[in-house]
Amino acid sequence: MSLLELQSDRSMDLIGVGRLCIDLNANQLNRSMEDTISFTKYVGGSPANITIAAARLGLKTGFIGRVSDDAFGRFIVRYLEKEGIDTSSVITDKSGSVTGLAFTEIKSPTECSILMYRDNVADLKLEPDDVREHYVADAKAVMISGTALAQSPSREAVLKVLEMARKHGTFVFFDIDYRPYSWASKSEVYTYCRLVAEQSDVILGGREELDLIEPHCVEGDVRDDAATAHRWLAHGAKLVVVKHGGDGSVAFTRSGEVARAGVFPAKVVKTFGAGDSFAGAFIYGLLRQLPLSECLKLGSASASIVVSSHSCSDAMPRLEQIQDVIGRHTNAQ
Repeated sequence: MSLLELQSDRSMDLIGVGRLCIDLNANQLNRSMEDTISFTKYVGGSPANITIAAARLGLKTGFIGRVSDDAFGRFIVRYLEKEGIDTSSVITDKSGSVTGLAFTEIKSPTECSILMYRDNVADLKLEPDDVREHYVADAKAVMISGTALAQSPSREAVLKVLEMARKHGTFVFFDIDYRPYSWASKSEVYTYCRLVAEQSDVILGGREELDLIEPHCVEGDVRDDAATAHRWLAHGAKLVVVKHGGDGSVAFTRSGEVARAGVFPAKVVKTFGAGDSFAGAFIYGLLRQLPLSECLKLGSASASIVVSSHSCSDAMPRLEQIQDVIGRHTNAQ
């Protein structure tokens, strides 16, 4: 039996929901932000990156979101269209909003940071009326990012997507995607991310992200992955994936299957983008009905490619690139 019982008659495989922004990655490596003098522009935002990754691997994808009414907004829409992503539900916001910017500092392959500008951003202006029921109903799956829950009206728009997905049997992937600068408080993270997680089919999060939506989590506590997963599986999730960065990932299913994946060797340039590339390839594998262990392997190989590149979205690999990495490092897992 397949892990996910998908609606095979849908015209679209996956719809991303939420943040569309610009990454400005430092051109000067091994320098602090203060000493960085130039940056290269890429499309960014976790749900955007994941959707781009899925499209590169051959899934038919779309996106629900808002962009600013300026050159950055037009750049994002053109990029998505170039990647074959349907943009009929990407709305140009006319309120005078701006595009969120992420300036990245690459001080070393393992010491990276992101300086975010998120005031009055277009992606958080997404409204419930932007969500078309037939669009969600015609997709096999939607991918919701936790950042889109940080403020209204985007929060309510995401809840409408969730409602429509539940109504029409569209699978819900939830990537917690915690960005502290977007939220008013951790209590809001706990409330709204739990609300969505409780109605999601697949939950993906780092250990620290999952801790944020665990009950009575005391700072410094070490949480058990299996216990965490079983709590969410009891709520109705079919699959929970716990990501541990350089220590790999582990997935738990309602049927009791546990699968693990390590990391593939890589000449690391920067650490950010790994989670998005992992999620895109992992979701691709699930929607292609591949075994869970193979899905994790695809995700890990994809992550190794992206951390070896200067970009995130531009570096999302094709299937043959991932297969090449797996073939060359068959013993890495």
